[in-house]
Amino acid sequence: MRELVLSCPEAEAESLSDILLDIGVLAVSVEDADSDTHTETPLYGEPGLEPSVQAWRNNRVVALLPDGLDPAQVLEQMADLSGAPVAEGQWQVREVPDEDWVRLTQSQFGPIQVGARIWIIPSWHANDPEITANHASHSGAIRIELDPGLAFGTGSHPTTHLCLEWLADSLPSGATVLDYGCGSGILAIAASMLGAASVDAVDIDEQAVQSTRDNALNNQVSVNACLPDALGEGQFEVVVANILSNPLKVLAPMLANRVAPGGSLVLSGVLERQAEEVAAAYEPWLQMEVWRARDGWVCLHGRRPTV
Repeated sequence: MRELVLSCPEAEAESLSDILLDIGVLAVSVEDADSDTHTETPLYGEPGLEPSVQAWRNNRVVALLPDGLDPAQVLEQMADLSGAPVAEGQWQVREVPDEDWVRLTQSQFGPIQVGARIWIIPSWHANDPEITANHASHSGAIRIELDPGLAFGTGSHPTTHLCLEWLADSLPSGATVLDYGCGSGILAIAASMLGAASVDAVDIDEQAVQSTRDNALNNQVSVNACLPDALGEGQFEVVVANILSNPLKVLAPMLANRVAPGGSLVLSGVLERQAEEVAAAYEPWLQMEVWRARDGWVCLHGRRPTV
């Protein structure tokens, strides 16, 4: 398998990517050509939102070519579609062994320890003897084998860490739990392993629901994963939602009323500067306070009054 690597300025990166996809390449990525140099420029936006600028000052557009697609043909079609030929020196072709793509993807997700009790083990590290030894050395630790698939929730994000830590520290034994916005199912599975009596997991994405089901089965725990319309009536002793601040505010009436009297509501996906605004949205039902903060994010916790 081969990659076609093209150099281009910021203004051309997005249109060039679209043209390459129209031609029939398998995938396109845009990289900062000045990465690891003194002229490197950060590119980021608000969490959950796209940055206003979609490329760097100088870019490498990398197109993965299917077997049989001639790079010269791609360059010729690009010239026809863009109206300008690609100059010599602005492109190169490099060989990429097929197996390197799998290895590269998997290398991004290594085993993660969360607090003293929780280990998140990607499925491709499940039989790693060093990981097994480390896990066994911690009394009361739980091991979650996870295949992230296409769903959010590898265990690497600070908001996921915060929710996992709350569950490890504060989940009542035998509690009923609702994980709203379950993603890969990591929080629902952790709750079940940490002693919940029953766990429901909800997501608006069918792929996330299936990912949660698959990961729960692989970890030999019972989780009822479903789309929102399939969730039955009832309240829960613990409701956890790790999404973003705007959806959390919109969902405030529903999530708050899913918490049983005396039960806990745990929210994350909230920036520190958004904490007061999100807490205010829940004030008619329960008082939310910052339980813990990490890397600019917070976990909010509140207990619903018993009367």
